[in-house]
Amino acid sequence: MAIVVNKPLPEFEANATNGVKVSNTNHAGKVMVLYFYPKDNTPGCTTEAMQFRDRYKDFVKAGATVYGVSRDNMKSHDEFKAKLELPFELIADTEEKMCHMFGVVKNKIMYGKKVKGIERSTFLIGADGVLKEEWRGLKVPGHVDDVLTAVKGLKKAA
Repeated sequence: MAIVVNKPLPEFEANATNGVKVSNTNHAGKVMVLYFYPKDNTPGCTTEAMQFRDRYKDFVKAGATVYGVSRDNMKSHDEFKAKLELPFELIADTEEKMCHMFGVVKNKIMYGKKVKGIERSTFLIGADGVLKEEWRGLKVPGHVDDVLTAVKGLKKAA
């Protein structure tokens, strides 16, 4: 089932670093930011993770929980999280269940070959479990500020 802005998310459950289980039911009543990225320890993904890290207190203050999501395994996530001192958890979507649910798996051309990759995307889920906003195929510079502005906008609208 595809996700649609202004519609409730379908049920999901995923495993994150530190043994955290993430699902739409255990986040009911909380604003959630899910950012999907292609791979741990790559330049763009490292920059994006550091920008979410550096603004993390602002997200918490605005009432949002942040999760990074990629197809990397838990060991890779644990190392990436420790190396960058990330204050939020990373979801290991090794079976691509969430990636497919959110429609971020795309065919890309890498070194002249077609490969299946993850399109850098961010989703803002309201406290009511409804998808409020999505950013797809985004560029890293300035993106975290856009997401934070949208999170703060939710509070004003409530």
